[in-house]
Amino acid sequence: MQDVVQMKIMKIGFDAKRAVQNNTGLGNYSRFVMEALSEYYPDNTYFLFAPRRKMNERLKTLISRSNVAFIFPSGISKLLSSLWRIFGSKKQINKNRVEIFHGLSNELPVNIHSTGIKTVVTVHDLIFIRYPQYYHRIDRKIYLWKFRRACLKADVIIAVSECTKRDIISFFRIAGEKIKVVYQDCRPDFKWPVPEEKRMQIAEKHQLPQRFILYVGSIEPRKNLLPAVKTLSRIPEEIHLVAVGKSTPYQQEIEKYAHETGLESRLHIKNDFPFEDLPAVYQLASVFVYPSFFEGFGIPLIEALSCGVPVIAATGSCLEEAGGPDSIYVDPLNDAELAAKIREVLENKDLAEKMVKRGLEYMKRFDSQKIAGEIMEIYRSLL
Repeated sequence: MQDVVQMKIMKIGFDAKRAVQNNTGLGNYSRFVMEALSEYYPDNTYFLFAPRRKMNERLKTLISRSNVAFIFPSGISKLLSSLWRIFGSKKQINKNRVEIFHGLSNELPVNIHSTGIKTVVTVHDLIFIRYPQYYHRIDRKIYLWKFRRACLKADVIIAVSECTKRDIISFFRIAGEKIKVVYQDCRPDFKWPVPEEKRMQIAEKHQLPQRFILYVGSIEPRKNLLPAVKTLSRIPEEIHLVAVGKSTPYQQEIEKYAHETGLESRLHIKNDFPFEDLPAVYQLASVFVYPSFFEGFGIPLIEALSCGVPVIAATGSCLEEAGGPDSIYVDPLNDAELAAKIREVLENKDLAEKMVKRGLEYMKRFDSQKIAGEIMEIYRSLL
């Protein structure tokens, strides 16, 4: 009987809004899941429900696959696309005889449970509850309603880390048996060595310094870039800091501090950075730093380790899960400790090489085929 269940061909639906519209965290996760499942389990049909069309180069892999179908609103629904995602998509889900629907970004369509379709929701983090000061009040109320409702109604919750699982149990009083922890992988681009000639071209294109520490992530208060900037006064002058990420008003605070302390020539902030150039920048870095106060998972650590870069991250959330036992972790408020660890990695070649070697070994647990198998097993268990 078990073999019959495993061989069953399924029709699986996804909330693909983030995959179509976002080029960062939730979008990357959504594309990763759907690409992995459609590649390793090609006999199933995958329906991607998105509220509006948008040209996105990162969708080309999914668009090219014959077992993947995009579903967009039509007629009057096009004028109310955001509401279609929450309410109206249920009709299209039924029409396409979807057997399992997976909300990839913390929510599910309203009343989908009334259709009898089995549902899965991925919850990435509950940071808006832990750190409400980083979110607008109305956004917090909306997130709380959507996330809690999805967790209560879903047949299975996927948490992207043990840290997120603990938060779901704590804040929403959900039984741990309902929650499965499934990690994610980074894009394969980060696992391929970039030829030296191309690395040099990209370094010149973006005017990168010869030796630098790297940070990748939004320039926002929760990500806590300032301690990394402060370390520049405690490490050799030839070492610079390159920060790649979306700008927010917090960037002005960073730049003001660098200017007032005479460090601005050693700080290089790159906004709107081309994704295709990112693997080369990782591979050019001497050390990757990620002093974030709190994360749901920490995909930049996976990218850095996959590129063979030693990682120094912050304690206090899930980053030890992403970075593994051979990365280094420091108090996110202690820039002196961060500086000391950076110097240690820069000055101790054996330590850096060990961190890289063991980091690459640790990355095997985030293999995309393995993760796709874990998600498929969840789907099969529901049918």
